[in-house]
Amino acid sequence: MSSSLSPPIELDLRVPIWERVHTVAPLVLVGTCEPDGSFDIAPKHMALPLGWQNYFGFVCTPRHSTYANAQRERDFTVSFPTATQLVQSSLTASPRCDDGSKPAIGALQSVPATRVHGPLVCGAYLQLECELDRVLDGFGDNGLLIGRIVAAFAAPEALLDVDRDPGEALRAMPPIAYLHPGRFVAITEAHSFPFPERMRK
Repeated sequence: MSSSLSPPIELDLRVPIWERVHTVAPLVLVGTCEPDGSFDIAPKHMALPLGWQNYFGFVCTPRHSTYANAQRERDFTVSFPTATQLVQSSLTASPRCDDGSKPAIGALQSVPATRVHGPLVCGAYLQLECELDRVLDGFGDNGLLIGRIVAAFAAPEALLDVDRDPGEALRAMPPIAYLHPGRFVAITEAHSFPFPERMRK
């Protein structure tokens, strides 16, 4: 770190600090089933694996259909889009029409999940099917929806293999990182992390 770095300034907590600096997060598409049986797909970036076992969570507000659908059906899907699906993924954040429909979802091809209600986005490099485990409310007007993964699918090009250079997977199927607020990057290159010797999970 440069010794000429300016001293930090205290941020005003009356406004979200996440609008003041870039933070890195995955971009995922959460799929749920509407009351009429149709599919909903919505982009989320406050999303992450929870622990080393098969749990995944995302933050959402009760004002969104995704939250209500996941609670009602007790499940949801998660698709990790590729860089070539960025524009279509962004369109799924479009507001609903007056009749409640969301035509932008048609920009992404999807298929029904195998074990839960909801869509899997075709072409995504990782697809998860999750049964809702619990909801933790109280993060302002948001809640954390936690799912237990009951099925998972991955593009062969994205899989890591001990006999393959990890960089090959990045170049073949670069993951998208969302840089909040309002930017993204497709990761095509990475470096080995300098873990301490004998470090364990």
